[in-house]
Amino acid sequence: MENKAVSKTPDKNTLLLAGVGGAAFVVGLLIGLVVLGWWLWPVKWINAAPQHLSPQYQREYLQMAIEAYAFTGDAQAAKARFDALGEKGPALLEALAKKPPKAINIYTLSSFADVVGVKLTGLPTEAQPPQPAAKTPQAGGGQTGTPTALSQLMLTPTPAEMPARKSATFRLVAFLCGIGLIALIVAALLFYFTSMRRGKGPKAPITAAQRAQAMTQSAQSTDFEAEGKEAPLSQFMTTYVHGDDLFDDSFSIDSPTGEFLGECGVGITETIGVGEPKRVMAFEIWIFDKNDIQTVTKVLMSEHAYNDEAIRERLAAKGEPVLARPGEEIVLETAKLQMRARVVDMAYGNDALPANSYFDRLTLELAVWPKEG
Repeated sequence: MENKAVSKTPDKNTLLLAGVGGAAFVVGLLIGLVVLGWWLWPVKWINAAPQHLSPQYQREYLQMAIEAYAFTGDAQAAKARFDALGEKGPALLEALAKKPPKAINIYTLSSFADVVGVKLTGLPTEAQPPQPAAKTPQAGGGQTGTPTALSQLMLTPTPAEMPARKSATFRLVAFLCGIGLIALIVAALLFYFTSMRRGKGPKAPITAAQRAQAMTQSAQSTDFEAEGKEAPLSQFMTTYVHGDDLFDDSFSIDSPTGEFLGECGVGITETIGVGEPKRVMAFEIWIFDKNDIQTVTKVLMSEHAYNDEAIRERLAAKGEPVLARPGEEIVLETAKLQMRARVVDMAYGNDALPANSYFDRLTLELAVWPKEG
């Protein structure tokens, strides 16, 4: 039976898959958190209480509450708005009194402080704040006086300042770019998994003939000119591998001008044992010369076959027996041609049959020259 070598190589697909998955996770995190969460659709705080505002906005809120009180004289509303500042209210009012804005005079601040129950320090005690403006009807049921912009704004409490709104067109373009990037990543992952799945599909087993061809291509041919010899007319390399039951190689011998001179080749001539694949113990090496009436043949035999007198005598009828040994050269001559067959590489099979009885592999080099004389 043919010996099958099973090679175990580290599975790199798992590492590659982990790398692709990690990259996809990072990209998805960046898109989801940064692009979508912080940029396109950030969290917006609305209806925040005045006590949750920053100090700058709390000061503006208090100023608007004082202006609203100066305009409306509504002590209850003023108290409710001041209480919305929580425990920071008195300190804010005290700071505002020390450096009041131009829109609010000290008498208005003092009156507001009395209404909300805060005692301000440093104010003139003899100063009597003017009474808030009375509400007088106007034509059409309106009120006299025109409030400032801040007062009008305080008539309806406003939420915390919202983040600056971005252009709707810019948001749409950014959103589409994000979707496109996600689609590209998904497409790349699908392509990778599809390719990997195809690569894991069942592969056709390598045949003995294919293994022999690979060995032939890797074998080193003899450089006769480097050895000081004449280059041959033709030079061939052939390999047999156990399991190639149809092994029979032949080659055409041509002159430098392309003229057909003959043929040469190697084929199976004798086997041992039964069953398949065949166990080959002898090969025919032959050369045909178009100028000769016969084909010259020699039989290359395994050690067991060559040492068995009965087998050697039987095969002698097909050609001169030759023992196969690494580096062995077999010379065949016809009327006009000379061929040297060299054993480049060989190995015997190993099973229940006699030792060194059949070939596991055999590589031969065939070189042909025109015969001198």
